[in-house]
Amino acid sequence: MVTTHSLGFPRIGLKRELKFALEAYWKGQLSQSALEEMGILLRQSNWSLQNGMAYIPCGDFSYYDHVLDMSLLLGNIPQRIVQKGGSDLDKYFLLARGKTAEKNGQTQESIAGEMTKWFDTNYHYIVPEFTKDSSFHLNPSRLLDQIEEAKVRGISAKPVIIGPVTYLWLGKSWDHSDKLIHLESLLKVYEELFALLAEKGLEWVQVDEPALVTQLSSEWQEAYERAYQFLQNSPLKIMITTYFGALRDNLTLACRLPVQGLHVDALNARHEIDSLIQNLSEEKVLSLGVVNGRNIWKDNLTETLEWLEPIYAKLQKRLWIAPSCSLLHVPLDIAFETAMDPEIVTWLAFAVQKIEEVAILAQALKKGRKAVYAQLEDNKKAMNSRKTSQRVYNAAIREEMASVTPEWGKRLSHYKQRAALQNTVLHLPLFPTTTIGSFPQTSEIRQVRMRYRKGEIQKEAYDRRIRQEIATCITQQESLGLDVLVHGEAERNDMVEYFGEHLQGYALSRNGWVQSYGSRCVKPPILYGDVERLAPITLEWAIYAQSLTDRPVKGMLTGPVTMLNWSFVRDDQPRSQTCLNLAMAIRKEVCDLETSGITIIQIDEPALREGLPLHQSEWDTYLSWAVNAFRIAANGVKDTTQIHTHMCYSEFNDILEAIAGMDADVITIETSRSNMELLRAFERFKYPNAIGPGVYDIHSPAIPSQAQMVRLMEKAMETLPIDRLWVNPDCGLKTRRWEEVIPSLHHMVQAAIQLREKVKMR
Repeated sequence: MVTTHSLGFPRIGLKRELKFALEAYWKGQLSQSALEEMGILLRQSNWSLQNGMAYIPCGDFSYYDHVLDMSLLLGNIPQRIVQKGGSDLDKYFLLARGKTAEKNGQTQESIAGEMTKWFDTNYHYIVPEFTKDSSFHLNPSRLLDQIEEAKVRGISAKPVIIGPVTYLWLGKSWDHSDKLIHLESLLKVYEELFALLAEKGLEWVQVDEPALVTQLSSEWQEAYERAYQFLQNSPLKIMITTYFGALRDNLTLACRLPVQGLHVDALNARHEIDSLIQNLSEEKVLSLGVVNGRNIWKDNLTETLEWLEPIYAKLQKRLWIAPSCSLLHVPLDIAFETAMDPEIVTWLAFAVQKIEEVAILAQALKKGRKAVYAQLEDNKKAMNSRKTSQRVYNAAIREEMASVTPEWGKRLSHYKQRAALQNTVLHLPLFPTTTIGSFPQTSEIRQVRMRYRKGEIQKEAYDRRIRQEIATCITQQESLGLDVLVHGEAERNDMVEYFGEHLQGYALSRNGWVQSYGSRCVKPPILYGDVERLAPITLEWAIYAQSLTDRPVKGMLTGPVTMLNWSFVRDDQPRSQTCLNLAMAIRKEVCDLETSGITIIQIDEPALREGLPLHQSEWDTYLSWAVNAFRIAANGVKDTTQIHTHMCYSEFNDILEAIAGMDADVITIETSRSNMELLRAFERFKYPNAIGPGVYDIHSPAIPSQAQMVRLMEKAMETLPIDRLWVNPDCGLKTRRWEEVIPSLHHMVQAAIQLREKVKMR
């Protein structure tokens, strides 16, 4: 009998119940017991929605981040957090978010953990921290409580944890000691945990080791051998799970690890299945991820069965099937998308539907296709509808794409010549100050957008209210003394969704929320067909904002690579082709902004690195077409127009040459949470253009001091020329409150003034 299971499930709830509970808790409006009661209700709901699976994940639920959960489970909490005292939950959120407090007239700051992207996804995790003196101890109460909940409800629970090698691989050594020196002490904690889980009567444990799909050095490959030889006598059966890619050079290694099961992403590694079957010993289970856990298109069930049936004939009960990865990365349930185009809905599968697809495949394998004949026929109709739909293909757009030449991606002059011309137009001071784009999205402005969307207010009233918000934002920035202003993006719900809403070829969901980090949720638009910009998108608001001030106001756009990586993107053509299509649409907006007198245009590309293939051998190909797409979007302008881009919360050290190749006049990046560590890369690579290393961590409620910001910028000045340095936050300010933003930006502006004075005195 084929066994079905799930690797993880969305945590946030259909109506984002977790988000609202967390934010109420952080404001002191909800007790810890009430927050935990909400967690129980969400877990119960999730288990019930996965009820058809033979094994259901337990421990995949998190209040903020599953990697941070693992740090708490392993007792790996930095001393700066431990010494603050409080409950485990206090420490957990302190490490996730940081905090500023006043005590005896002194500002005390708790620095949050560094945040970066989870492999090649838009999910952010809190980076584990290590030093040579790090120690570990088991802190299993939260996981054990969830297991007990599942047991009481008769759930066939499979605990989910991050494996020891991937946990070390994901972390950062703050004193630059070798992370692998901690492997043995860490394994003793895992051994203790597995013994406790076995005492609870559990049979299997899911140990996530996605680092196995990356290029590993011999030292890290040996670490896998050592780790699982140590754990091979565990009283539990161990299922090692990999996802997001193929095993490649690690295939033989993964097959010979002394565990009872191995899960692979069969969508990305289908070509490896025969080798896996040959290399796995006969007593081991092979779990195949047969349904895409990262995108929202229905699986072609008939095609999947055609390659899966021979495998089942060979493996029989040794075959397990599942989604390719945790369903954390997709929305919860398509059934509630009643406002979306009905034809497009038939093409889609959210988390609940993906669980159903796995169950249908299992039923067909066990009882034959006739047992699920109706479901297979419905699926065939959906596949044919999408393939033949005229809304997917636009002949005029295809013709325009074919006309693109290399000249489209080139500026008229080199950066130094452009910078000189831009200085004569902009007249900016040394260390110019700006923000990344968005300002706080108050509940009032969200209500205005919602009422307009529902037809409760007319366009004239909506436009008037947005203009009021823009005017307030401009006035506030002028009073703070910022040098380059933004209009604040009050009209935008999300930087990608907003553009998707205004481009043909996109569909929007009402409830397609996905967790990005903590309480931050996004609703990725669905890119189903050829993209066309039918009318200007941002022009009206940019022109109005610029009319209110003599200072330059940036035009704010989302770049083509980020539009690609942060959408649920079509899978019927190469991503490079879709990205070029997006670049052409953004280019039209850039040219219209310039023609209307906007002298600074920011084209955000925070997802550039996120799209990197997990194997370095494929990086050059990706970076070539991704950078080219940005350049096509950005470079149809005069030399006097200053192009900015922004990137946040990713490691860029190893792709700086490609970033330089984008040839943006100014790039702004995250550096405050990582204490300017990224700037070490600039010691090796002389970045040729201007750069704004973020000095204000916007993902924390903490208000940074002027002194802290000066210190960070002085660090930057050790590496980068002062005449090319900008001063700015790490990212947009939409998630923060005005009460936090105003003092933080005041400190930032004063820090820039202080730096200018210091330079004058040299």
